[in-house]
Amino acid sequence: MKRFHVHVGVKDLQQSIDFYSALFAVAPSVVKDDYAKWMLDDPRINFAISTRSGKAGLDHLGLQVDSDAELTQVEAQLKHASPEVIDQKGTACCYAESDKHWVQDPSGIAWEAFHTLGTVPVFGAPATSKFSIPVQAACCTPGFGSNNCS
Repeated sequence: MKRFHVHVGVKDLQQSIDFYSALFAVAPSVVKDDYAKWMLDDPRINFAISTRSGKAGLDHLGLQVDSDAELTQVEAQLKHASPEVIDQKGTACCYAESDKHWVQDPSGIAWEAFHTLGTVPVFGAPATSKFSIPVQAACCTPGFGSNNCS
């Protein structure tokens, strides 16, 4: 089953944790010095915030899947929507290891489809896509021109 993903850049992590914890009526499932994440079932969403992007607001959107088969299905949908899909296998980002596929919508918003494989102790690690586009250290979004979280 797919889970909608939203990543928002925030200025003050603790104030934002307090706000979203009250809004969602639950504490985050992951809290780090620069990052927090809520894995909600109602609505079914992976909602993440971080101070890493250097700006407040929408960082990127995505779909999290539970299996490789679902990821393959969503990858096909991304390829139907966009001629350029950036693939990342076994990448470390947001304290997780994941297989990912990225596209950019016509308005410049980055979208990722991903299957989480496990956790890692760091926010992100250097990786490159099949297009040799480096992953940005701020939020792991591939460099899509102006929407690269820098």
